[in-house]
Amino acid sequence: MKIEILGVGCSKCKQLAANAEAAIKELNIAAEISKVTDIDKITEYGVMMTPALAVDGTVVSAGKVLSKDDIKKIISK
Repeated sequence: MKIEILGVGCSKCKQLAANAEAAIKELNIAAEISKVTDIDKITEYGVMMTPALAVDGTVVSAGKVLSKDDIKKIISK
């Protein structure tokens, strides 16, 4: 599983990354987390508001900081 945090590095982006890491740790699954900070790459995903979360190349959330529990629900489907 590949999880991407899309954002330029603001505090909300960092919080989303921390929540994603905590969710993966609690679910005990193998996943790679990466941060996409290049604005051109972010817009290629069609994201207009950050932070955004993409799972395996598909944007599942944009413009808000998902909680750890919200992320767990998304990635355990």
